[in-house]
Amino acid sequence: MSVPMVPDPRPSLPWRRRPAALVAVAAAHVLARRPPARIRAVLLLVRRGARPATAAQAKAARDAVLAVSASCAGKGCLPRSLAAALLCRLWGVWPTWRTGVRLRPFAAHAWIEADGHPIDEPPVRYEAVITVAPVTREPPPAG
Repeated sequence: MSVPMVPDPRPSLPWRRRPAALVAVAAAHVLARRPPARIRAVLLLVRRGARPATAAQAKAARDAVLAVSASCAGKGCLPRSLAAALLCRLWGVWPTWRTGVRLRPFAAHAWIEADGHPIDEPPVRYEAVITVAPVTREPPPAG
């Protein structure tokens, strides 16, 4: 028996915003083939100098990635989350990037967060294993 499969509708993206999203998706697919320690090291380097992303900026980046990549729109959570984070970085901001697991039933997942909340993710709890958060700068002491 076969089950008809209809993909979720993908967001649209203006042509002028497509090149940056395509570059982020291509870089994400290359990076996703690397070991977790290398992915983390690259992301720690890339996030330098970026402001923390707002939820709206992170959602816009995720939507742009979904608009240009069918593989990221499917079950490719790792390249999708990497591409969204890299696209945010191209915009001068950085979301919190995470990978995590749940045990029952076992599953692994990668996602981005902003303002302390996952961006467009189902309400399933994963225990974070790797986190690359934005660098926050302390304001200089008053005085």
